[in-house]
Amino acid sequence: MTLPESCDVLVVGAGPAGSACAQMLARAGLTVCLVDQQPFPREKVCGDGLIPDAHAALARLGVAETVAARAHPVERVACIGPRGGRVEVPGRLAVLPRRELDQILLDAAVAAGAEFRAPWRFEGLLTDAQGRAQGATLRQGDAVHEVSARWVVLATGAVPQALLAAGLCRRRVPSGVALRGYVRHPAMAERLKAMEVVWHRSLRPGYGWIFPGPDGVFNIGVGIAHSHRTLVDGRSAKQDVNLRAVFDAFCRHHPSARELVQGGQWVGELKGAPLRCTLEGAHWSAPGVLVAGEAAGSTYSFTGEGIGKALETGILAAEALVAGGEEAAVRQRYEAGLSALKPRFDLYEKANRINAHPWLADLVIWRARHSAGLRRRMAGVLEETTNPAKLVSAGGLLRLLMPMR
Repeated sequence: MTLPESCDVLVVGAGPAGSACAQMLARAGLTVCLVDQQPFPREKVCGDGLIPDAHAALARLGVAETVAARAHPVERVACIGPRGGRVEVPGRLAVLPRRELDQILLDAAVAAGAEFRAPWRFEGLLTDAQGRAQGATLRQGDAVHEVSARWVVLATGAVPQALLAAGLCRRRVPSGVALRGYVRHPAMAERLKAMEVVWHRSLRPGYGWIFPGPDGVFNIGVGIAHSHRTLVDGRSAKQDVNLRAVFDAFCRHHPSARELVQGGQWVGELKGAPLRCTLEGAHWSAPGVLVAGEAAGSTYSFTGEGIGKALETGILAAEALVAGGEEAAVRQRYEAGLSALKPRFDLYEKANRINAHPWLADLVIWRARHSAGLRRRMAGVLEETTNPAKLVSAGGLLRLLMPMR
């Protein structure tokens, strides 16, 4: 299908942020063209976990019941330390592969009135004499097309090419990297009910996970936080970390991972992807442009969770545009919304110490097994009602070491 010549808003990227934004805009009566460089349905490297913030955003978008009907419900997260200690934390959780989740979100945006076109790759912004974006240039093979738009929303994910082309990239390198695969093992599905998160010195500065999904298929993977370091001259360089070696270490160390990969059937291949975290690495807006989702850094560095916050940033972008007004007011409204979220991202960045120092996980898990109050605080991390940084602050660690009453 051909692209329209013009629209009110051109949304680039049809993942959670882009589709959420497009749906909200179309609901409000704006003409929306939503484009993606890949045809749908398509794979997306992710843990596929839906935690409370994602459920809340899905409800706002009117797709919570559709997602729940297909997702695998989970009642607990099992936190497992380097010495094998385990504590299970209750939560409102579910697992649904992004191939299916993103298609549901895209279908909802189209049903609301957004026009979807793919595969079209973002090449750059169209600008007026003052430098304000007036649309974008898109490419499909040898075909190049220009779409005029009052606003452009870039929801292009963690790969920085679109941000670079738009002149909005502040950091080329990612915040972290992840590797995941799918393994079908119906027999284990009868036993492994919780979402397992595992810390071990062989996995630092990251962790491993096993999430039970629909139809006896598990999402298994490893994530590495702070995968790049800043050099003396200000440039960034990749840490000397081999993700496949980390994944193999996870399977050697964790019995459930070893049983899963040895006795299960692989569904596809292991795939890796970058992560952009802590609402850093890109300018949030420019004249005529808003940046949303993981392009804006919408993933939490400690937990690696990004679906809920990507949805939230897409909704915030739509709300800012629907409210209208002068351009400066729209940008200020959107950036104020992200600024309100930023302190929570910073708290999760501080809690990221656990990934770098897995002995902290041993300490927290040991104490939580004997403290209902601490288990409630850990559940609050999932619900975003507890400050996760306090669990590993100096004061928090001192309280963990004090004798139990």
